[in-house]
Amino acid sequence: MRRSPVAIIFLTVFIDLVGFGIVLPLLPYYAETHGAASLTIGLLSTSYSLMQFLFTPIWGRLSDRYGRRPLILISLAGSSIGFLIFGLAHTLTGLFVGRMVAGIAGAIIPTTQAYIADVTPPESRAKGMGLVGAAFGLGFILGPAIGGLLAPYGYNVPILLASALAGLNLVFAYFKLPESLTPEARSRAQSRRFDLSTMRHALSHPCVSPLLAMYLVVIFAFSNMEATFGLLNQHLYGLSARETGYLFTFIGMLMCVMQGVLVGRLVRRIGERRLIMIGTFTMIFGLGLMPFAPNIPIYCLILALMSFGAGINNPSITALLSKSVNIDEQGGVMGIAQSMASLGRILGPMWGGYVFDAIGFGWPFLTAGLFMGLAFVLSMVALKKRPGSLCA
Repeated sequence: MRRSPVAIIFLTVFIDLVGFGIVLPLLPYYAETHGAASLTIGLLSTSYSLMQFLFTPIWGRLSDRYGRRPLILISLAGSSIGFLIFGLAHTLTGLFVGRMVAGIAGAIIPTTQAYIADVTPPESRAKGMGLVGAAFGLGFILGPAIGGLLAPYGYNVPILLASALAGLNLVFAYFKLPESLTPEARSRAQSRRFDLSTMRHALSHPCVSPLLAMYLVVIFAFSNMEATFGLLNQHLYGLSARETGYLFTFIGMLMCVMQGVLVGRLVRRIGERRLIMIGTFTMIFGLGLMPFAPNIPIYCLILALMSFGAGINNPSITALLSKSVNIDEQGGVMGIAQSMASLGRILGPMWGGYVFDAIGFGWPFLTAGLFMGLAFVLSMVALKKRPGSLCA
C-alpha cells in the first residue's frame, strides 16, 4: 500500500516525541534516586538542550549533503541508545552521558522539517509543518501519561520503554520512509564546502535572519512560561500539581488542533507573513495577562489565547524559512532554527526562574509579553510585503 511521506513523517515524529515525553516528567525523580541535587537536575536538563544547540546545524547540513533518510535513521538509533544508557545508568555520570547522547541525536527535528519542505509545494508548506507540530503536541500529551502510569514499577522502566519505542521507530522508518531529497539537490550540496561560508550565504537571504530571531524569541517566551507555569498556578491560583497537569494538557490539545487542522486553512486565506504578525501580537496578551485572571475560567481563556498565538507562530515561521532558501540549503537552515529553539529553551527557564525569585511571580509572564512585543515589531518591519519578496 502506498503511503504519503508526510503521514510517515508524522508517525515517525509522533513515536519519537512519545518516547521523549515519557522521560520528561520522570527525570527529576529518577535523578534524585542517584543523589542529584536541584542544581544537578537543572544541569541534566540543560545538557540535552545544549547538545541540540551545538549539533542541530551540523545534522541539518549533513542531511542536505547525504539525504534526509539516513540522518533520520541515525537520529532514531542515537535516541534509542541515549535512552538505554540513561535507563541503565548507576551513576550521575551515566545519566549525563545518556542525556547528551539523546541530545546529539535530536537531529530528527530539523531534518524532518526539511523533509516536509522537500515533499510539499510552497502553498501547502505551513500545513505540513503544522502536522509536525501536531505530532509534537500529541507526543507530549501521551508520553507523560504513559510515564506516569509505569512509574510505580520503577522510574527506569518507562525510560527503557522509551528506548524500545525509538528502536521500533527505527525499524519502521527503515522499511517505510523513502528518501525525499533528489540526487541533484544532494550533489549541489556536496559540491559546496562544508564550512561557515555556506551558512553565511543562507543567512544572507533577507527573510532568514529576522525569522530566526523571531523563532528564538517565541521559544524563549514559551519556555519561560513553561518553567514558571506551575509556580504561578500554586502561588497565585492555589492549583495543585495534578490541576497544573490538566492545564498543560489543555494547552497541548489546543496547539495540536491549531497546528494540525487550522494552520493550513489560515495560510491559504491570509499567508504565513500575516499569521506570524497575528501570532506574535496575540502572544503579547496571552502571556502578559496570565497573572491577572480574576478566576479560573478567565484564566483558561487567556491560556487559549496564548495557545492560539503559539500554535500559528511556529509552523508559519518554519514554513516561511523553508520557502526563503534553496532546497539544498533547507536542512542547514532548519538546523540553525532548531539551535535557536534550543537556545531559547536554555535561556527561557533561566530567565523565568530568576525574575520569579528576584522581582515577583508575575514578572516572568509580563517580561515574556514584552519580548513578544519586540517580536511583533520585528515582524511588522522585517516581513513587510515587497514586490518579488519571498517573505510575501
